[in-house]
Amino acid sequence: MPGGQVAEGEELTARAGAPLEPGAKVADEDTVIEALRTVHDPEIPVNLYDLGLIYSIDIAKDGSVVIEMSLTAPACPVAGEMPFDVARAVAGAEGVGEVAVTLIWDPPWTPERMSEDAQLALGLF
Repeated sequence: MPGGQVAEGEELTARAGAPLEPGAKVADEDTVIEALRTVHDPEIPVNLYDLGLIYSIDIAKDGSVVIEMSLTAPACPVAGEMPFDVARAVAGAEGVGEVAVTLIWDPPWTPERMSEDAQLALGLF
């Protein structure tokens, strides 16, 4: 169930979406990334993808998507909700079927994972 803090080291998997119809066109990685960029950390004015919180994206031939992500800190008050937000956003993209988003902590997130755009937005240059 979404909500609350997640203990460091505790994995959480959020799921959304439904299988695609056979023969349906499957989304490419750019489509998934575009959907990921619609999800923002409520405390940071940058999307999760550009923050470097998305560690891997795996798109299967049937349109199912598996994502591994982390957070800037385990004590984030919305830690338990963010994977569900990501799963719903990606599941809403055209050509995406079932989505599983796993929150992982290893390797730990560091600011070096951020895109240049995110670093500029946060005044880190």
